[in-house]
Amino acid sequence: MALPKAAPRILCIGIPVRDLTFRVEAVPARGSKANATHLAEICGGNALNAAIAIARLGGRAAFTGPMGDAREMSSGFILDRMTAEGIETSHIVRMPDVSTPVSAIIIDATGERTLTIYRDPALWTVKLPDDDTLLDDCRAVLVESRCAEFAISLCTEARRRGIPVIVGVDRAMSLQDGLLTAASHLLFASEQVQETAGIADDGEALRRLAQLTPAFLAATRGPRGTIWLNETGELEEIPAFPVEAVDTLGAGDVFHGAFALRLAEGAEVREALRFAAAAAALKCTRHGGGQAAPQRVEVEELLHN
Repeated sequence: MALPKAAPRILCIGIPVRDLTFRVEAVPARGSKANATHLAEICGGNALNAAIAIARLGGRAAFTGPMGDAREMSSGFILDRMTAEGIETSHIVRMPDVSTPVSAIIIDATGERTLTIYRDPALWTVKLPDDDTLLDDCRAVLVESRCAEFAISLCTEARRRGIPVIVGVDRAMSLQDGLLTAASHLLFASEQVQETAGIADDGEALRRLAQLTPAFLAATRGPRGTIWLNETGELEEIPAFPVEAVDTLGAGDVFHGAFALRLAEGAEVREALRFAAAAAALKCTRHGGGQAAPQRVEVEELLHN
């Protein structure tokens, strides 16, 4: 179904990944073997998972970033699925003789995931299309924290134009990372905010980072909910929605996408965080990584129960 013109267009910047997911009762010990109970081949990557969530929740998701050689199978597999989700792919940059990333993911009976991934170092040499093309009719930018090397100038220009830049942080950042100051919103996971700040407490880590960036700061903590610093520097909290998790793969990415969409729709931060928490919770109740992102009607129903 075609989205209405009024649906906000959100530009997602990242590096798509072809995921092979294996379900097991328990992660095998080092040097041992285990039989998987299920195998699935899906597309992934932080920004791509977020883009899927945005599209399913009613936004217009556009994507830019590097992808491998047009002759290799992984990129074709991913593009087919992006097209099926209604994601705009015309600004993806194909890189000759470069491999699209591939990951192997093990998901245990609790829904927790363990993964290994290969990313070709040449992907970081990508040159994105020009700013005017990418930012045309753009209401928000969502970027993977690892993409600063090729995305920082675009994010800086987006902020100059008054477009919010949301950074989904799933690894520790350098305190000199340009995205710390180019971003309007930084969404960390608990482990990464502590690593980035060098402080073993989520709240204190956020306060430390607030001294280095004017951006909105939040930390997601899975079933313990999300904490953030309000405009007066006080900690606030949004509880997680209690669900029986079977697969946490992509939950943080779905959270980021849902948050960016509600922000682009004009919602206040608290409402956007609650909407994102509901979307991420629903994703955790089903297998499939980011491709298990919920539809808008499901999120609205959970929010009003």
